[in-house]
Amino acid sequence: MFELLKLRKNHGFPVIADLRRAEIIPEFRGFPLLSDKQCPGGCRSCPEICPTGAITTEPLRLDLGKCIFCGECARNCPAQAIRFSSAYCLGATDRARLVVSAGQTEADFHGQAIVTRKEIKRLFGRSLKLRQVSAAGCNGCEMELAACGNVNFDMGRFGIDFVASPRHADGIVFTGPISRNMAPALQDAYQSISEPRLVIAVGACAISGGIFADSRELNRCFLEKVPVDLYVPGCPPHPLTFIHSILDFLGQ
Repeated sequence: MFELLKLRKNHGFPVIADLRRAEIIPEFRGFPLLSDKQCPGGCRSCPEICPTGAITTEPLRLDLGKCIFCGECARNCPAQAIRFSSAYCLGATDRARLVVSAGQTEADFHGQAIVTRKEIKRLFGRSLKLRQVSAAGCNGCEMELAACGNVNFDMGRFGIDFVASPRHADGIVFTGPISRNMAPALQDAYQSISEPRLVIAVGACAISGGIFADSRELNRCFLEKVPVDLYVPGCPPHPLTFIHSILDFLGQ
């Protein structure tokens, strides 16, 4: 008994009381800070080194939906025009808003990226149940999503939970690039959720195909038929990125 009490005391209070003010270590690669003022004309160093084609120049832009946050661009940019901050609020309701331009700040991005719809807040603002489908993911995004419910982040306190069956869900969260084998399963899971239903794409693979975008083993026709309500970029995204995106989307 005394050993258990001692252990509990040493653990302290692990839960993050205020997720809105939570801080991440400076080494974390979050929102990119771009500045093309020092870029020499015709430089292709960053686009050529990016493994997913997330960077374009003239003007300098970075697509968060393709970025795997490997940091190679920041390490190899001769003009140091690309840096990564530790800001983790990266979600967006519009795919086009995931493209970050030079001079754009995290505050500018966060203020415009997620549009809260009144009907979403009315229907799901108090309780949101999600079914997670790994459509050929590497298990990185899946592990971070599982961490959202642990004692540190405790996503359930906001009424947001993952459920075992799509029949019990209000929406689907899919990860992975959507392989040919998993495409039918993803479609079945989506159709098993009663309307109105949400679709949330988590991770670079889900949003753009990531490093597998050119693979012949993918079947991403699901995204041509079903609109995505929320994009959560990352490789994998931090639990705080996912939770903040959901809370902003719900208007909480």
